[in-house]
Amino acid sequence: MSWDKSNSAAVAGASLSSVDQKDFSKSRALQPTAHRLIPGGAHTYAKGDDQFPENAPGFIARGRGCHVWDLDGNEFIEYGMGLRAVTLGHAFEPVVEAAYQQMQLGINFSRPAKIEVDLAEAMLEVIDGADMVKFAKNGSDVTTAAVKLSRAYTGRDLVAICGDQPFFSIDDWFIGSTELNAGVPEAIRQMTLKFRYNDLQSLQDLFDQRPGKIACIVLEAEAANPPAAGYLKQLKQFCEDRGAVLIFDEMITGFRWHLGGAQKFHGVVPHLSTFGKAMGNGFAIAALAGKREIMRLGGLDHEQARVFLLSTTHGAETHALAASLATIGIYREQNVVEFLWRQGERLRRLVNQSIVENRLDGFFELTGRPCNLVFATFDQDGNRSQTFRTLFMQELIQRGVIAPSFVVSFSHSDADIDRTAEAVYEAHVIYRKALDEGIEKYLQGRPVKPVNREYN
Repeated sequence: MSWDKSNSAAVAGASLSSVDQKDFSKSRALQPTAHRLIPGGAHTYAKGDDQFPENAPGFIARGRGCHVWDLDGNEFIEYGMGLRAVTLGHAFEPVVEAAYQQMQLGINFSRPAKIEVDLAEAMLEVIDGADMVKFAKNGSDVTTAAVKLSRAYTGRDLVAICGDQPFFSIDDWFIGSTELNAGVPEAIRQMTLKFRYNDLQSLQDLFDQRPGKIACIVLEAEAANPPAAGYLKQLKQFCEDRGAVLIFDEMITGFRWHLGGAQKFHGVVPHLSTFGKAMGNGFAIAALAGKREIMRLGGLDHEQARVFLLSTTHGAETHALAASLATIGIYREQNVVEFLWRQGERLRRLVNQSIVENRLDGFFELTGRPCNLVFATFDQDGNRSQTFRTLFMQELIQRGVIAPSFVVSFSHSDADIDRTAEAVYEAHVIYRKALDEGIEKYLQGRPVKPVNREYN
């Protein structure tokens, strides 16, 4: 089946009124039940009530392209798209059809399915330098598996992570390094160390203080800030000189910076890399890929101590593999990454124009590559402000846009981008007034809070 991006453009304009009082009565009625049955009211912290203004829709009922509708029938243009997992668009027909056709054949057997080999071949064709790959259902599992492999391969226990980047796994080796570390034993907390991005000296200091103890370093090749010239190549050489494994977390950058990830974009091949999110357009699938000498420790063709590597009941469900195969095919056929960069640049240009016209320089800014834009909000004193972030999101929601970030998808048409820019301009007008007159005059309810915080 084909996909026509005009499907998204067709609903981008008239049905989204500029400012209206939306009815959230069905969502509001369900939220107490959700909190009674589910800790936090949601199964993903980043989707929780505390991450959105009080005027946000409580539940999404359906999506099509980059548009979603809540329980009460309110329509929104969405950004972030399932925490960056839905890069093509919601209910993207070719991917849904591929998964549906595979589901009719069965999704889980007592022996491997051929499609496991098919997707392995397809993934290794686009990931430079990787010899083997293994699939799982989420990014945390594959990143944790990369750490475990590194420890087994090097015979070392400690892990160095980039402390400037927000998230690598739900597992103890990472969560123990955050403020949200309740329940993680102190001994495990002490095994994860932090270095600074674009600062090779900070990493060298860790290795000098603990010679022969650090198994691997884990980082995104690029997050909000680009790598300094030569930094990633120096990082890899440093790891090889010190006998450590270099792991790139490509959850966000994979299928967005380049089909082959940020490693392909920057021309640096890590020893191991992890993918997920966009590789299945929202279907639950992730991948660990890397050098054969390391990956084989989880296999059968060696005489070393064997690593228990990603052996899960649902790790290779065939419908998710089919979705990923279809996604890779669409990326190759329709220049998806080029489109993401182009639409992101269109949005950035329009938002930056609004910043200038509303005198918000120093108070609101966009960061990141066009394919992965995020925004930062600042108060009257130039300090990062969750309160002003809440106000901005509040005003966008009133104008039919849900935007915890400005991460575009293949379904964000020119009309969607332009409509969003109008909403941003109007929200910036209110932002400017709040700076001049006091935010309490404009903010409805409490501000949003950071996800990784120790107390509520």
